[in-house]
Amino acid sequence: MNNHGEQKLEAAKAFAIKGQIKSCDPYGSGHINLTFRLVCEENGQEYSYILQQMNHEVFKDIDGLMRNVKGVTSFLHKQILANHGDPDRETLNLVPTKDGQDYYKDSQGNFWRMYLFISNATCYNLVEKPEDFYQSGKAFGRFQCLLADFPADQLAETIPDFHNTPARFRTFQKAVEEDVMGRAQKVEKEIAFIREREKEMGLALRLKEEGKLPVRVSHNDTKLNNIMIDDSTGQALCIIDLDTIMPGFSIFDFGDSIRFGANTAQEDEQDLSKVSFSLPLFEVYTKGFLEGSGGRLTETEIELLPYGSKMMTLECGMRFLTDYLQGDVYFHISREDHNLDRCHTQLALVADMEKKWSDMEQIIKKYQD
Repeated sequence: MNNHGEQKLEAAKAFAIKGQIKSCDPYGSGHINLTFRLVCEENGQEYSYILQQMNHEVFKDIDGLMRNVKGVTSFLHKQILANHGDPDRETLNLVPTKDGQDYYKDSQGNFWRMYLFISNATCYNLVEKPEDFYQSGKAFGRFQCLLADFPADQLAETIPDFHNTPARFRTFQKAVEEDVMGRAQKVEKEIAFIREREKEMGLALRLKEEGKLPVRVSHNDTKLNNIMIDDSTGQALCIIDLDTIMPGFSIFDFGDSIRFGANTAQEDEQDLSKVSFSLPLFEVYTKGFLEGSGGRLTETEIELLPYGSKMMTLECGMRFLTDYLQGDVYFHISREDHNLDRCHTQLALVADMEKKWSDMEQIIKKYQD
């Protein structure tokens, strides 16, 4: 068995599992952590677990990250029970180590955690039909509803300033000024497009300071593939990938879903005539999100949902352009100008949102009450 195999076996044996280990195979399509499905057997019965090696290069504060995960999942467990749900399937459940800890540090200095495996449920990478996007909205809305009373200020920032758009803008400005690759002249229009919208970027933080926009538990990676869909009912079941849970804004979680899911083209589409903002998909997600939130969002939050959508799209486009200017050092690229293509799709989406702004506001009003 190779060294990596020995490490995962060492880690698996450190947790309070039932029975003897039968298999431990790679699982899922995540890029950040290494994930395995561990199957054990005892008296003819199988028990399955998810074993993950956490990426401590990306997440420097493993202790803070795991405090977040433990706090949120424990709170969700109680809320789901109070709502007569099934907490073994509707939230992630950490398996402790044999000495009662939430994670394990192996002999090579790697960090591991374990969850109960949720059977008969699937994660989908693409929105195949509007119902999928509706279920996604409902799940993330319910996430806000169930965690509305959780003290978000107790959460550690696992990635500081993750959705601090003004801070992202300052990094962008620095990249333009330094122009280490000599690319700034080629993208003057894109730079101007972002700079023209600078004043809008600080709105959420200003409203937070004025006490008008509440800080909530924010998931920060609200893609469809972070929701488990029940195989038999087709209903959203459980939200996964809790590593980026931090104090944040509901409007940005909403907006990131819209940015990803209501684009009619791929994120790196080179033919911009294919890129547009889908109002029908915006509507179906809005309907699900507001239903799921169960009346726990404030009027201001609901009114700002279009702004959240635009801001997450603009921020993402700005990050792609920043990386392009810096020499493609953050986002993986598979062709020349890949990050520039990605930037173009996001900025085209922002421009189309601006054209359809009154329609977006009308959709919000339709589902507000």
